[in-house]
Amino acid sequence: MTSVLRLPTAEHSHQLDSPEFAALLETLTQEFAATAEQHDRDGSFPHRNFERLHELGLLGLTVPRAQGGLGATLAQTTRVIAAVARGEPSTALVLVMQYLHHASGRGNKWPQHLLQRVIDETLGDGALINALRVEPELGTPARGGLPGTVARRTPEGWRISGTKIYSTGIPRLTWLAVWARSDDAEPLVGSWLVRRDTRGITVNETWDHLGMRATGSHEVVFDDVLIPLDHAVDVSPAGSAPELDASLLLWMSVLLSAIYDGVARNARDWLAGWLEERVPANLGSPLSSLPRFQEALGQLDAWLFSNRVLLDAAANGAVPASDAFRIKYLATNTAIQVVEKAIELSGNPGLSRANPLERHYRDVLCSRIHTPQNDTILVNSGRAAFAARAAKKASPSGVAGISTINAKDAS
Repeated sequence: MTSVLRLPTAEHSHQLDSPEFAALLETLTQEFAATAEQHDRDGSFPHRNFERLHELGLLGLTVPRAQGGLGATLAQTTRVIAAVARGEPSTALVLVMQYLHHASGRGNKWPQHLLQRVIDETLGDGALINALRVEPELGTPARGGLPGTVARRTPEGWRISGTKIYSTGIPRLTWLAVWARSDDAEPLVGSWLVRRDTRGITVNETWDHLGMRATGSHEVVFDDVLIPLDHAVDVSPAGSAPELDASLLLWMSVLLSAIYDGVARNARDWLAGWLEERVPANLGSPLSSLPRFQEALGQLDAWLFSNRVLLDAAANGAVPASDAFRIKYLATNTAIQVVEKAIELSGNPGLSRANPLERHYRDVLCSRIHTPQNDTILVNSGRAAFAARAAKKASPSGVAGISTINAKDAS
């Protein structure tokens, strides 16, 4: 394979929209799929997948073009994530975190030398970055509360101590955006940028989950880790209103959904192949010849069609960013529905460890745990709907705003 940066392009077109790039992604899917079962079985991290992504120039996909990256749009990024997820979804999840960071523009608030260093290491060395937020006592910060991880201000720099769990991609991360609070009387809360090879960081290999087993989401312990004072890159006083970018929330919802939609499509394909190959002795023909199973496959394809239409519309700007989390709710729940139906149709064979469908089922269930979770999405949606009705009743003109979930609700 050749680097994406060297793909031929037609005049006025982008290499990421070329037929050559589409063919490259198809090949990448097949390559990653060849080792997916083994990574799932032993919980090993897919280092080789990230070496290939770096060789292809894809780790800097969402780095702005002005800074040397590919400057991909959401639609282009979604196609990459979907292709990687069809091959190996844990790789796709780590990659989503990388892409969201570089697409967010948050680094523009950082000291210029830090921003440039992270970008240079991404493009030159294949460096990965992710946020480490969840803690054993607090859980997900989306549910509220202050972090237990503390950054102490000292003359030589910040010293960070605390424990993080579910640290996706930690076996290969170079940069950690650590959510913490300062030890000030009125603490600062936010992200401190820490290089993975800094002294005092210990990784405990605790990740042994039902699904997405190759993400390497282990526990990370920080013991008096010293970083420069200017590495407090995105902090603000505790209690400040969170600065949430609605467009970034849309990116997050679409890209996470694309992972699990890809898993569901793999399940659909496995089922279709199994129905063609399964010839019961009392039937003498493959199960695919029976109207019952033809109808069932048609149902799966209809569900997946609805996902494709929704995700394509959102990725191409046809869905408001304020509806981002409804996209995640609909697409991921449909993905689960597809895989569950495939299992129902296949019976015991689909639940055998020898068949990929069992792995797809464990992976797709993980879509439920990503923030925001289903209850938060629906509560906020219902609250917004009642608020819109109340506003309409109170308004002299009888006009109210559209019921949406806003960025503040997401926090």
